[in-house]
Amino acid sequence: MSPASPPRVDPAAIRRTLRESGLRARHSLSQNFLVDVDVLEAILAEAAPRSGQNVLEIGPGLGFLTAGLLEAAASVTAVELDPGLAGFLRDRFVAALVPPGHGPGGPGSLRLIEGDALDQPLTRLLPQPYDVVANLPYHITSPILHRLLGELPRPGRLVLMVQREVAERIAAKPGGLSYLSVFVQYHATVRIVRRVPPTAFEPAPAVDSAVIVIEPFAEDDRLDPVVEDALWRLVQAAFRERRKMIHNVLARQLPLSGDAIAAALTVAGIDPDRRPQTLAVGEWIRLLEAIGPIGPDARGRRAPRDTKPSGAAQ
Repeated sequence: MSPASPPRVDPAAIRRTLRESGLRARHSLSQNFLVDVDVLEAILAEAAPRSGQNVLEIGPGLGFLTAGLLEAAASVTAVELDPGLAGFLRDRFVAALVPPGHGPGGPGSLRLIEGDALDQPLTRLLPQPYDVVANLPYHITSPILHRLLGELPRPGRLVLMVQREVAERIAAKPGGLSYLSVFVQYHATVRIVRRVPPTAFEPAPAVDSAVIVIEPFAEDDRLDPVVEDALWRLVQAAFRERRKMIHNVLARQLPLSGDAIAAALTVAGIDPDRRPQTLAVGEWIRLLEAIGPIGPDARGRRAPRDTKPSGAAQ
């Protein structure tokens, strides 16, 4: 295979490319490669890359999405953990590569960073404005979203392939919310573009996938950092027992009396018998305002897990 002439995207071509390059899909890194051209084109159409646009890609894999971004003359910074795939990408896109140690290049350039995306200062890798377009390794979806949305400067837009279950959780309505739902919806609007079956990948993962679009709100829509930190303490505490009544959960999980919790719920206009998964973002903010300072949490518990490792797409 010539790097200048990428293979046709289908399962047989992917298997052949991996074999001829001495590579393999590594389950430990959640590697599944997108082979459905219609899905690939749908991602690119939704991303609508422009000439010179700064784009961050996480987990470029064999570079099919990367190629589409470069063809649109975007300035791409890609982070790839697998050394074998990173070498493959350097060979394939040699003419577009930015020299090591340099910042993002001009239109149609590729800056390749070899390493773990979770070890990178993701929100500071590119100058603003920048977008994120990626087939995320599914087992790192939650921490990646926390980095990209919870730290500044945030991307202008994210077009992502994620596990379908996680996509539906992120975009859920009150009644089916989770800690991750509240976190993402506090920061941005979320839209599911299309669902993607396992057959769209090689090898096929054990789960369905989905393409989502996340569009962060303006920075001045956020709470003061100290208040925001208190908000996440409150939400985390509640979702430790997401299916229990909100009054009982918070009385157990926060260093506040049951009477104080009941009074705050009344002020916030929230029925004490409701479950945490039914509260929208605005209700959590009202409840925090009604509660006031929470004080030290002697329990020292961690936030609830919101994603489960599974297959991933690249």
